Amino acid sequence: MVSKLSNFGKALLRRRALVDSGEESPFARCLSTLDLIALGVGSTLGAGVYVLAGEVAREKAGPAIVLCFLIAALSSMLAGLCYAEFGARVPKTGSAYLYSYVTVGEIWAFITGWNLILSYVIGTASVARAWSSTFDNLVEQKISGFFKASMTMKVPGGVLAEYPDLFALILILLLTGLLAFGVSESALVNKIFTGINLVVLGFVIISGFVKGDTNNWNLTSGDYYTFINDSNGTRTPKLEEEFGDGGFAPFGLSGVLSGAATCFYAFVGFDCIATTSEEAKNPMRSIPIGIVASLLICFFAYFGVSAALTLMMPYYQLNTQSPLPEAFTYVGWAPARYIVAVGSLCALSTSLLGSMFPMPRVIYAMAEDGLLFRILSRINARTKTPLLATIASGIVAALMAFLFDLAALVDLMSIGTLLAYSLVAICVLILRYQPGTLNSSSQTENLVELVEGEKVPVKGAESEDEYDDTPLKEAFKVKLLFFPSGKNPTQTSGFIVYATTAIISVLITLLCIVLANCLPDLLAARPGVLVPCVILTLLCVVCVIIIWRQPESKEALNFKVPLLPWLPLFSVFVNIYLMMQLDLGTWCRFAVWMAIGFAIYFFYGIRNSGEAANNRSSPRKYEPALQSKSPIYKGGDSDLEASSP
Repeated sequence: MVSKLSNFGKALLRRRALVDSGEESPFARCLSTLDLIALGVGSTLGAGVYVLAGEVAREKAGPAIVLCFLIAALSSMLAGLCYAEFGARVPKTGSAYLYSYVTVGEIWAFITGWNLILSYVIGTASVARAWSSTFDNLVEQKISGFFKASMTMKVPGGVLAEYPDLFALILILLLTGLLAFGVSESALVNKIFTGINLVVLGFVIISGFVKGDTNNWNLTSGDYYTFINDSNGTRTPKLEEEFGDGGFAPFGLSGVLSGAATCFYAFVGFDCIATTSEEAKNPMRSIPIGIVASLLICFFAYFGVSAALTLMMPYYQLNTQSPLPEAFTYVGWAPARYIVAVGSLCALSTSLLGSMFPMPRVIYAMAEDGLLFRILSRINARTKTPLLATIASGIVAALMAFLFDLAALVDLMSIGTLLAYSLVAICVLILRYQPGTLNSSSQTENLVELVEGEKVPVKGAESEDEYDDTPLKEAFKVKLLFFPSGKNPTQTSGFIVYATTAIISVLITLLCIVLANCLPDLLAARPGVLVPCVILTLLCVVCVIIIWRQPESKEALNFKVPLLPWLPLFSVFVNIYLMMQLDLGTWCRFAVWMAIGFAIYFFYGIRNSGEAANNRSSPRKYEPALQSKSPIYKGGDSDLEASSP
């Protein structure tokens, strides 16, 4: 019984070994760095820039919305840097799913991939309905009026939409056909729409600074009383809600932080770049540049539009549904609303394409590994795209957009995305302290390989100082937690980082649960909340110090996350804290989705996994190497993979 449980646990945590076999990718390598930047900007800079800026400024931050976007951009950059390092390490299709598979094990990879699929499906359907709604507004609700009159769906429970959105269904099916037709054609359309969107946003920013008034960043209660024609001048609940205290940050620090949490989701989407590894011409260079550059472009766009918006009109007069057209009407440029409408439709189109593009590629990666049905991993010989995965995912998203009311489901996108961000940060942290590499390319090679304590130079070593006499495998001692025995990582130091990262992830989760539910009590310094927070924080600090003291790998990479281990762990903290802000209903729907996923994995995936097949075909593949006099660690699976020199 114990043996069966042990084997079952090993099956859940088996890791995929990435070995460069020299085979050509089945995908067409046709995407340049500019294509990847356009893809990242298009998928990230969607409807949020036209709607979110007005909503956050009006209800949470006022003119300090520019600080909200700055904080959100810095938080997103943390996740972006982690994705950029993995993009340089692993030039394979699969994004966060693959990163989890090669680092923390199969079950975590399946959870990540399954949630990425959920995020992309809901994201595609919701953006398609937003596109349909925006176009409907331009034609004065004639489309929705027709469907409400002839095809109303009145179902109790609010699961189905008020009417079937045929326009959204057709839009998704058209883009599915475009994606199935070829990657280069899709990239060209994306670049055109993204370029139009950036031109429109540039017009908005310049117009805002030309027609804006700096007094709108320093409003007083007198301005508000004039607006509501109230000469009484008394402080009322309405004043607190709509005006706050005036000035640059009328709702205080809490408003800025709350607005930053909302603005964080405006930067979600850059991870689609990581799914293009096998379609990029030079993935190790293009993916890090694409991720970082797209996040910077999006930040400047969000920052400029929000600044222009709050300069053009007082924040308490902003329209939360269509702030930019109202702002241009306020300054006397009403015809500019049509320019904004064109930019909005282009932004929604690129955002829709950005949601649809990575979805079939994650499905393909999971199906190729056997965790989903293998038929979905077929690549069309002519278009070099995962045709069946593209069609299947497009049909599911189209049906959701056609039938369902997605308002209650949109938060599920956040759970999937934030979980993926957290796991990627954890994977980067673990790998940077391991003695082996992923063997995915010539760029990921050890600077030093050790043979029973002897110094063995390998390609990439820069100097004799990098050699170390520490054996690759050493006995664990408590002092190794704070005083490692050498300059280079060993199996023991790598395991210490692995275990400590797991512990600190649990501690951060507990701390975030307390902060999300008991923040007022913590600010009031109540001992029942303050003491647990202090204890959890101190334990986290101890774990960080243990990780920081371990020797870091010196392998050469095109891009490395700076400030280890602080930056990845802070990224994990931010992501988990945002996850804990979601309501109970969202977590219940998440549990249902995960139950469906686990049913697929435990009844199909765990038996048909490619790694399971490898283990069955060569169950004792490591033994000859282990019996050799000079084993060399190669990294890879959870077992020791070795080979004779």
